[in-house]
Amino acid sequence: MDFDVIVAGGGLAGLSAAVALADAGLRVQVLEASGQLGGRACSWDDPVTGDRVDIGPHVLMSEYRNMRRLLERLGTQDEICWQPDPFLTFIDPPHPPVELHMRRLPPPLHLVPDMLRVRQVGVLDTLSNTRTTWRMMRLTPQELAAYDHEPADAVLRRLGVRDRFLDWFWRTGAMTVMNVPLEKCSAAALFQLFRFLSTVGGYHFGFPRIGLGDLYVPGAVKAIESAGGEVRLAARVAMFEGDGGRCSGVRLDDGTRIAAHWCISAMPPRETFEAWPVAWRERHPPLPRAGEFRPSPYYSTYLWFDRRLTDARFWSKVWSPDTLNYDFYDLSNIRRDLAGDGALIAANMIYTTRLPAMDDDAIIDAVRRELADRLPHSRDARLLHARVHRIPMAIPAPYPGTEALRPAPVTPIAGLLLAGDWMHTGLPRCMESAVRSAWIAAEQVLLEAGRARTLVAPLPQPEGLAALVGRGRMP
Repeated sequence: MDFDVIVAGGGLAGLSAAVALADAGLRVQVLEASGQLGGRACSWDDPVTGDRVDIGPHVLMSEYRNMRRLLERLGTQDEICWQPDPFLTFIDPPHPPVELHMRRLPPPLHLVPDMLRVRQVGVLDTLSNTRTTWRMMRLTPQELAAYDHEPADAVLRRLGVRDRFLDWFWRTGAMTVMNVPLEKCSAAALFQLFRFLSTVGGYHFGFPRIGLGDLYVPGAVKAIESAGGEVRLAARVAMFEGDGGRCSGVRLDDGTRIAAHWCISAMPPRETFEAWPVAWRERHPPLPRAGEFRPSPYYSTYLWFDRRLTDARFWSKVWSPDTLNYDFYDLSNIRRDLAGDGALIAANMIYTTRLPAMDDDAIIDAVRRELADRLPHSRDARLLHARVHRIPMAIPAPYPGTEALRPAPVTPIAGLLLAGDWMHTGLPRCMESAVRSAWIAAEQVLLEAGRARTLVAPLPQPEGLAALVGRGRMP
């Protein structure tokens, strides 16, 4: 066998696993179906301006412990522009912007002072969320799992959350973080995320100073190849192969067969499911249900203007029935290579299945219209260039019932492991979940190879009052 491990998929999860294995002395071959590495976090040069753009801009969190360890290994940890204060700015016209700050109060009280000052949400509305917060802090794993088949809006109403707080806070959070409407979101998925946000203090957002994919793709390729491995593009894995109950390699679209001691599938859910032989699907029926994951698509729009527009880096729009774009970035204030007097604004139009068909011009007009809600003077700026990226999947949508479908990285098939943000990692579907799952898979390979080592950073633990209230309830 030419390689110890085959990694199918050259996105964040696949490259993270490959780097960890290469660092342990294994020879790894990464097989990427497309002509570009990076997956759903890739970057390239805009063909008109030459500026580095991402498939869609993303935020990182200071508590992404495994992601930050990966960047430290690759030497790009200093390429993150951190924003500790304000934590987040919400735009809700015609009301003034709302700034949320991380107060020096024990969780879950750290965001409460600013929430109580939101004019469009009354104090009683905000306090109606108290029972929900208490419930989240005390959930056991079994109780959390029981919420999976219920839509989040129904559970929140049952817990007494008033409509105004439901709309202003929870609907906004579901769209911006979970990438689906509240009524289409698994209550378990939502509670898992917001339990973390309400029980840990001091976290903040960060933004790449360089292309998102550039944070990890070049360094990962160098690490893999330096250890005698290989990265191949335009090499789609059509089928995993094996004898009996063990995976022994892959077959590519062109019929090429490649053998290896271990295989890690870091492909999207449906592609992973379709590459399982029928015998494996029949023998292990729960795992093939991963094919039931459906994508949450979005449009990411980049606008180049002839002048600077703001000193802000990032803001979000509050949910309304008419809101189209939720996340806005001024990359001119983030990227180190964007010099000059112009501005580069990026915006994400999330969960586009809710929208009628729109051509690029209509999308660009919508972004400019909503940009003016925060920056009225942007109407007078000259648009030099615009680009719309239509992304089929931001994340696998966390619909009700899908948390139970998230598989563990270690499969019942010997020699076959899984990696991706859709794995069961104790985290929502995000970049941190992708890296964490990849390193869980890599740990298993190294254990079986007699080179056991610990790679995975533990999840952040509850702090302050949250730690007292939830003690012994959720590991």
